[in-house]
Amino acid sequence: MRRQQRDRAEFAEFVAARSSALHRAAYLMVGDVGLAQDLVQEALTKTYVAWPRLRDPRNAEAYTRRAITTTAISWFRRKGWNNERATERLPEEPVGDHSGQVDQRHVLWSALQELPVRQRTAIVLRYYEDLTEAQTAAAMDCAVGTVKSQVSAGFAKLRDRLAEQVGDDAARTFDLQTQAVTR
Repeated sequence: MRRQQRDRAEFAEFVAARSSALHRAAYLMVGDVGLAQDLVQEALTKTYVAWPRLRDPRNAEAYTRRAITTTAISWFRRKGWNNERATERLPEEPVGDHSGQVDQRHVLWSALQELPVRQRTAIVLRYYEDLTEAQTAAAMDCAVGTVKSQVSAGFAKLRDRLAEQVGDDAARTFDLQTQAVTR
């Protein structure tokens, strides 16, 4: 009985301490606040169920990140989600007269959302969450080489999309890795 209460308390502390970071990572993977909240809740539910089996509760964040990643990938596959959402009004064209950096981030954000889910996930975990290649591979349940190839292919697609949207010369001014880690 005491073990169960201690497990609940440890899990509650973990959720309080890490839920915002987990939500940010989920949001970057799916690009929608509501979907990210659902994803984090699903992953935390899986973590809670597995909590007694975790040999070291310090590994709970890695377990939860992996649950977020695998759940997001399975949702994308199952739902055939194509990143389109209905809105009340059409989006306006970006205006570049007052803040080039904001415009640049918006363009990069849009291009990132167009990437396939595994490439986007690899880039988010690797550069936004600042995980090592090995940690990213563990979270994605793949080999380190797969992480490298997904990141490389993702950056290549980002460069191509940026060149299409802003032109070749302007696309060269984007520092993808710096922009990817800007919080």
